[in-house]
Amino acid sequence: MRFSVYQVSRKGGREKNEDRMGYCYTRSSGLFALADGMGGHPEGEVASQLALQTMAALYQRDAKPGLKDPLRFLHDAILAGHHQLLRYATDKALLDTPRTTIVACVMQGNAAYWAHCGDSRLYLVRGDKLIARTRDHSYTELQDTMAQVVPIAQRFNRNVLFTCLGSPGKPVVDTAGPLLLQPGDKLLLCSDGLWGSVTDAVITEQLALRPISDAVPELAEQALRNAGAKSDNVTILAVEWEAAEDHESTVAVSTQALGDEVFASTIQASLAAGEAPPDELDDAEIERSIREINEAIRKSSQKKH
Repeated sequence: MRFSVYQVSRKGGREKNEDRMGYCYTRSSGLFALADGMGGHPEGEVASQLALQTMAALYQRDAKPGLKDPLRFLHDAILAGHHQLLRYATDKALLDTPRTTIVACVMQGNAAYWAHCGDSRLYLVRGDKLIARTRDHSYTELQDTMAQVVPIAQRFNRNVLFTCLGSPGKPVVDTAGPLLLQPGDKLLLCSDGLWGSVTDAVITEQLALRPISDAVPELAEQALRNAGAKSDNVTILAVEWEAAEDHESTVAVSTQALGDEVFASTIQASLAAGEAPPDELDDAEIERSIREINEAIRKSSQKKH
């Protein structure tokens, strides 16, 4: 399995960054995930972090080195994150539960599988065409779908969601796949800070015309410029499958040499006591994580010989 990945997270005009992202992989499988902690509820950054940590831990347990049922894994791992948030709120005696959206994708074999809850999105671009996009769990998106059948006059705020992780009711989790991948296919996961101020057409065009290492930072900058001083957090994680050539600033991963039990992850295991989560994440930090992962893999390989 071979892929290139580039990711960035910007605080924008908010006081703190409540978005989290990361990826895990084994020899024959990769998991890519992004979560957006919800404002208006306590500890959004904890919600997004805990959702990703839960998914990463389950992936490490189940990917040996592949997942038996990627769609079932995604569905169950997202619900597990939800239950972890409820447990966290109970343990901390919080009056309200931290909440987050989440979108995640598994690449395994030559196929992609994905799932989401809320309005964090996945885009799949092939050549210059948008092949697939998740549909937000928002009243706006629901209304747009229903309006094709029954005219509706009232418009909802796009930020009003009808489901998320940490809510009192059971979350709605939509899954899709398998979709067979072709070399050069690009997948982009993002928070609403991107698509809220940059159109699908522009996202598709940028991914079609540029390497992800150029397209991703440009899209983030466009989102911040378009949204102005009150910009939301903007977080993007993009993957190119079986990239034809590696751009020098893109993290390129080849998993062929990994052993069956080797697991690598850029998802932070936990926050140290009193440690503030980072407001800005750029690819230099990701590259440092990759170097640490590769060093751990090298040491693991040496022990086997």
